[in-house]
Amino acid sequence: MEDQIIAKIRDKETRNYGFNLMVREYQERIYWHVRKMVIDHDDADDLVQEIFVKVWKNLDKFRADAKLYTWIYRIATNECLNFLKKKKRRFFMPFHDLEGELTKKLISSAEPSGDEVQMKLQKALLKLPDKQRMVFNMKYFDEMKFTDIAEITGTSIGALKANYHHAVKKIEEFINGD
Repeated sequence: MEDQIIAKIRDKETRNYGFNLMVREYQERIYWHVRKMVIDHDDADDLVQEIFVKVWKNLDKFRADAKLYTWIYRIATNECLNFLKKKKRRFFMPFHDLEGELTKKLISSAEPSGDEVQMKLQKALLKLPDKQRMVFNMKYFDEMKFTDIAEITGTSIGALKANYHHAVKKIEEFINGD
């Protein structure tokens, strides 16, 4: 499917159609990737729109030496991290205050039948540094390979494995300590 989308995007006649196919193919995965980081649905929705606008504007810069989905994920990842940085600065919040705000949103958006263990995991994730949380989300929830995460983040596989390991340890400590 990815090759078909790329072919359509490369052809000026079918570029719009190819872009629509791409959005349909990746929008949901990108939404959940973003949502796990920003928690709030409205923020995630806005960010996903901004991400695909940025993808559209930069289509000519896409080189086929990378996979299309890793290129889009890289843009999404950078936009998420920038959004969180701006949010911290805008509200002059130390990290722990932003963590508290995101935890409140997480609790208020939880389904009434929400699993207690899942909620505890989500709260633990909010305690991680943004980049560590991003790596954990991509590996654990999105089931990405470290090679793909390395391509997305521009980080070595060794550093990613270390980040993931540290994230798992911190999550275990939070869950077992509560």
